[in-house]
Amino acid sequence: MQNHDRRNHYCFGLGTIGRDMFYAFEANTLLYFLTKVLSLDVWVFAAVSMVLTVMRIFDAFNDPITGLIIDNLRTPWGKFKPAILVGGILSAVFSVLLFAGIGEGWTFVIIFAIAYLLWDITYGINDIGYWTLLPVMSSDQKQREKTGAFARICANIGMYIVMVAWEPVTSGLGNTKEVWFWCAVAVAVVYLLGLLFPLLGVKERRLPAAQQEGTSIREMFRVLVKNDQLMWTTLAMALFMVGYCTTVNFAIYYMEYVFGNKDLYMVLVAVVGVAQLGSLSVYPVVARHFNRRTLYTIATVLVLLGYAIFFFAEMSIVLIVLGALLVFVGQAFIQTLMLMFLSDTVEYGQWKLGKRNEAITFSVQPLINKLGGALATGIVSMTLILSGIKVDETTATAIGPQGQLILKIAMFAVPLLMIIAGYIVYLKKYRISEEFYAEMLKDLEKQGQAE
Repeated sequence: MQNHDRRNHYCFGLGTIGRDMFYAFEANTLLYFLTKVLSLDVWVFAAVSMVLTVMRIFDAFNDPITGLIIDNLRTPWGKFKPAILVGGILSAVFSVLLFAGIGEGWTFVIIFAIAYLLWDITYGINDIGYWTLLPVMSSDQKQREKTGAFARICANIGMYIVMVAWEPVTSGLGNTKEVWFWCAVAVAVVYLLGLLFPLLGVKERRLPAAQQEGTSIREMFRVLVKNDQLMWTTLAMALFMVGYCTTVNFAIYYMEYVFGNKDLYMVLVAVVGVAQLGSLSVYPVVARHFNRRTLYTIATVLVLLGYAIFFFAEMSIVLIVLGALLVFVGQAFIQTLMLMFLSDTVEYGQWKLGKRNEAITFSVQPLINKLGGALATGIVSMTLILSGIKVDETTATAIGPQGQLILKIAMFAVPLLMIIAGYIVYLKKYRISEEFYAEMLKDLEKQGQAE
């Protein structure tokens, strides 16, 4: 690895620690904050849950427009760093407002809805700008795999810091609205400081000026719709993310209402986190011995076995840990593979359509994350009500066997079906193999379009 590539490799990866701390805090604790900390009437909770679901779906379709704007940016600092900076600062502000708990009744719902929509839009700007740096740092698949795997390691470190620490920290400090507000401020500060790594350390590879013509809205739709491999990747990723987000969001409720000991939640998260980081660390080594299709198959089998064990493991912490390890090790590989698939569709679109649109292509990633998170939030919210966990303005301390079964079906059976469906889509429709990608690069070089 050359010095230039090494600097990009580390600065790009290290920046994801703060970003994923920031995203994990919102994605994995906001519903808990609304359920357990704020004494919301059940109708207010239902209204806010609907906001979380509808706003994410609504904003998700703004992301291609965001990608279009970024692709058309021409600044001395490139296309992506201004988006990272502006999106980072604004999303930090709106995230803090979400945990401020301003107003009551309909006033609370309206203020929350506005803050959430603006958070979603501005974080999407940062997210598209950030991850689009990956395909413009290198067109070498192996280099991308190394950098992508390292970025996922750093991202998971950030995520698991929050997943392990948020419950004991907030509980230890009193679990009040004020405590949650200042925790949100602290996470936002770490997020912004982490963005200095890519802003100051990453150097993007730019196409010659002649190849950087603008893209119209009409061309944007062509870039998205005519890139068939991008469309199939989007569908496979969306199905996977619905399953993944649903399982993660249920974990704290599972440990409290099914296993019966919420205190072991952070132990479970810590064990799973170490295993997932380990699997990401060995990904580049494993990828040298297996092609991507084989890796995806192995990962999906691990997830299937893990869910099967997890479903029947509520009375044994050993089986719970074993099931969770299999699920999240498999998911770590799938997440990395999905990032590689998406990166390769940039060159595929350039090869097929004659124009390179990194930001528009990568705009599907936050779109997918938002759709996955939105549907997962809807599933979790409805399950909390149907299982008897959320009752009127209070939260139940225990639920019966029927409520536990409802929770387990929503946490395991529904996500498993989604993840398997995503794998089938990939198996049947995705065709950018390692050999096909190499041929595409050769064609682009002959056409003078390679970087």
